[in-house]
Amino acid sequence: MKFDAQEIAARQSELTARWHQVAPAAAGEGFHRLLEENHLRNFALWHEEDVARRDDLGFEAVYRAKRNIDRFNQERNNFAEEMDKAVVAALNPPVSGCPRNSETPGMMIDRLSILALKEYHMHEETVRPDASAAHKEKCAGKLARIRQQRTDLTGCLADLFADVAAKRRTFSAYFQFKMYNDPALNPQLYRHAPQSGRA
Repeated sequence: MKFDAQEIAARQSELTARWHQVAPAAAGEGFHRLLEENHLRNFALWHEEDVARRDDLGFEAVYRAKRNIDRFNQERNNFAEEMDKAVVAALNPPVSGCPRNSETPGMMIDRLSILALKEYHMHEETVRPDASAAHKEKCAGKLARIRQQRTDLTGCLADLFADVAAKRRTFSAYFQFKMYNDPALNPQLYRHAPQSGRA
């Protein structure tokens, strides 16, 4: 399987624009499905974070948003790790004997996903009808930096794919083992869980 960093970044931008017009849904097959599922969670996360920062919705809405944020964040991480598994299966990275990349492809794709969302929303600020000229100018400067960051990161991902395929570089998929959602690992959950069998 060939992994194309430019195609990945373009797909994330395309989905971001489309999902602001129609109900978001992941499609595709194989690796492309994992890519879209990861981006879908980041898309949902972005908008739940906005909700969680509103003071006019009341405690219950913010509580629900926080729970959604935790769930989407866990799922987003899971799909990034599944992408790493797919890359390992397809490219068979060397175990040793070459430089080791500190970031995995899945982590880089996840960052590109967030940058695609950031680019879309920062562009919105540059054309916001009720915003001042100073606000638009400031956001235009930020937008240029975001686009440069996306370009640079896309290039780094392309280089990593090429180097791993050629056995010039490798990476390790350690997995993050997020603890806060696991009742067996979060002390606030396992210490305060309802106890069954008590008189």
